[in-house]
Amino acid sequence: MIIKAAVVGLGSVSKNLLNILVNKHTRVLTDHGIEFKIVCVSDSSGVAVNEQGFDARNLITRKDAGERASSFEGYRPDTTIEDVLGDTSIDLVFEASPVNLDTGAPGLGITRTALSKGISVVLANKGPVVLAFKELHDLAAKTDAGLAYSATVCGGLPILNMGKRDLIAGDVHKLQGIFNATSNFILDEMATGRSYDDALKEAQDRGIAEADPTLDVGGWDTANKLIIIANAILRMDVTLKDVNVTGIENITESQLKAARDRGEQIKLVASAENGKLSVAPVALPGDNFLAHCTGWEMAVEMHTDIYGIMSHKLWEREPTPTAAAMLRDAVNIFEKR
Repeated sequence: MIIKAAVVGLGSVSKNLLNILVNKHTRVLTDHGIEFKIVCVSDSSGVAVNEQGFDARNLITRKDAGERASSFEGYRPDTTIEDVLGDTSIDLVFEASPVNLDTGAPGLGITRTALSKGISVVLANKGPVVLAFKELHDLAAKTDAGLAYSATVCGGLPILNMGKRDLIAGDVHKLQGIFNATSNFILDEMATGRSYDDALKEAQDRGIAEADPTLDVGGWDTANKLIIIANAILRMDVTLKDVNVTGIENITESQLKAARDRGEQIKLVASAENGKLSVAPVALPGDNFLAHCTGWEMAVEMHTDIYGIMSHKLWEREPTPTAAAMLRDAVNIFEKR
């Protein structure tokens, strides 16, 4: 089965996705009978189309050299990705444009257009499902398009898949987690005496920190993920205004040291319990599972009624696991069909 795909956003996640599609091409084809053909690429400079399929290796090389979509063969000036979705045969959109929590643009509009035309969408961009969760699911159901977004929550850690697929008839009465590796890394580094600015710069250099770092350190990236989890797994109907959010900007080295002297660890913790959602720095006792989530790790702990207490961690210093989650979602969508 050949899946014609568009890749929207050509940053770190999408470049890693292209690399995985090259390196795992034979494995995906052998195990799942699926082959992805990239027929459209888009970044902030514009859209390029090649209905015969772009060479993914060439795309990676050219992006690494600083080129943009406007310099690629098949560039279409004065054309939007929505235009291309209307006149080109495309089965799937890999959407990894920057997060926009005000209007959702461009990701939300692209997702709406694709789903309305029966084109499946795999999201790494959290914005669309944070701002329009129910609307997009209703639209996908109406047109029988696939919609998947496990990459939006803790990259390769399959929190959403476990919650939606594996907890049949179960209720999660308490959930807490560390969902932002950048903030976790910064807090750990500060506790050793490293400066906040220096730790943040390393996270940005590695492509882990969001383009706007305030999303990470301000707690909003964590809140986005908590909203997605709450709507997708906890059967809540909530938006960002329903989350009490406090970031790590005011945490000091002395506070971190004092906590360690008490045998505690300060972590940016997302929590859902008794219908209340919060994101805030919390001093966790040393025997707490989340207290042992260090550096580039992310983690979740789910307390359920019939499945017990489930604890999971992921170490993610580079965007590769997030890109892998996009591949996972795409294979799950089309293998079922």
